[in-house]
Amino acid sequence: MGKLNEITVVGASLAGLRAVQALRREGFDGEITLVGAETHAPYNRPPLSKSLLRGDDDDVTLPGAEELGDQWLRGRQAVRLDIGGRTVTLDDGTRLGYDGLVIATGARPRRLDGVHTLRTLEDALALRAELASGHEHVLVIGGGFVGGEVASTARQLGRKVTLVDSAPYPMRAGLGEEAARWLAAHHERNGVELVTNVRVTEVRGHQVRLSDGRSISAGLVVGGMGVVPNTEWLDGSGLAVDDGVLCRPTLFARNTADIVAAGDVARWPHGLYDEAMVRIEHWSNANEQGAVAARNLLAGPEHAQPFLDVPNFATHVHGARIQTAGLPHMADEASIVAGSPEDDRFAVAFTRGGVLVGAVAVNSPKDLIKLKRAIAAREAV
Repeated sequence: MGKLNEITVVGASLAGLRAVQALRREGFDGEITLVGAETHAPYNRPPLSKSLLRGDDDDVTLPGAEELGDQWLRGRQAVRLDIGGRTVTLDDGTRLGYDGLVIATGARPRRLDGVHTLRTLEDALALRAELASGHEHVLVIGGGFVGGEVASTARQLGRKVTLVDSAPYPMRAGLGEEAARWLAAHHERNGVELVTNVRVTEVRGHQVRLSDGRSISAGLVVGGMGVVPNTEWLDGSGLAVDDGVLCRPTLFARNTADIVAAGDVARWPHGLYDEAMVRIEHWSNANEQGAVAARNLLAGPEHAQPFLDVPNFATHVHGARIQTAGLPHMADEASIVAGSPEDDRFAVAFTRGGVLVGAVAVNSPKDLIKLKRAIAAREAV
């Protein structure tokens, strides 16, 4: 592939911003066009469910947003991709040509009628206003990291909180049995009513109907039911899409030499996990992947490097810091290797065939760092 002159980046959140920064830092002097559905400068999403929701006036703008320049199309969405013609069509009919394309369109929350979601700055401000309006009882659907943080923040604000989750313990799939059991008890110790092993089937007014026939009344209902990658605009393009844009290990979209993907929308074979296909929705992945995808686009497929970063994320719930590294759900064995759940400080190592594949740490950041390094080195435990 020859020298690139026009690069279009679709998606102006964290991965898209990091891609633009990396292109300039690598010396790309051609034209960069950034397309973003939101009108705000790129911002940090983690504070939306914590400090911003509490009412703090934190500036959530991402460092580096001031570098975007004039070729940033705010409030515009891509609606079609023509691979053969190398064009992206926007919702206002504009057609953008490219000789290199970065797809960073992220994901959107699963929705249920009558339920607030939390993904955007507008979502957070609307939910903050609802919390301030005096709703005494908040029901949260889904105990993942967003749902757990919303529950924690609502409790800090003095609200009664019910957390409904379809698993026996919130975050069981990502944390494993021991840490998830500890988290459930931690929620309850901090005044959260847990309702587990059930699904929400309907929300009508202030009534929430559960799959076991029960009905719960709540003034405010918030959903943390996971996300769906934004790939509809790629329908008919010829790109391989299945729960995200399917990529090669180097983040090039399959069967292309001029398109890369990064962030929540990218699904690729991870070299640390026997090329298992993964799609990672956390901040650190978007932060690193956007830059690597951009550098690989400039290098071209023959000289691109595989993306081998160890997935990791952190959340704060009722004052506790919970961190993960790797992919704990791929393990066939787990063991506590430091501390104990009874002391609210411990670390769990997850192994597959005796090789470390994941780790979870509760209030134990130093142990998490050690375990993450061991995962990257594929150490046996």
